[in-house]
Amino acid sequence: MNLRRTLGLTALVAMAATFATIMIAQEKPKGKESELRTVRGTVVDKEETPVDTAVVYLKNVHTQDIITHLSDTDGTFRFSGLDLNVDYEIHAEKEGVTSSTRSISNFDTRKEFVLTLKLDHKKSGK
Repeated sequence: MNLRRTLGLTALVAMAATFATIMIAQEKPKGKESELRTVRGTVVDKEETPVDTAVVYLKNVHTQDIITHLSDTDGTFRFSGLDLNVDYEIHAEKEGVTSSTRSISNFDTRKEFVLTLKLDHKKSGK
């Protein structure tokens, strides 16, 4: 009977170890934050003066989803929590004037992009 009890305990311990291994494997990686990207910068006009309340457009090239943000009083903007494995396009607009569109490639492994978006040409009537 001792042998049967020992085998039962061994099986129980083995099942518990297997369950624990599965649970650990399913946890989020602790470095998940390091897999995210931030894009920040400043919107300026032709004279390099910061522009407040400009609309900054960030487009996920794959899904075509667009996120917008208004630049702050000092012209700054920030998008965080962005997927490193996605290509993005970003530009700013205000009162019919737009910046050039900048690309952020998934091949560029930088975790943080700092951009200056210069409002320097009229928005086309697309």
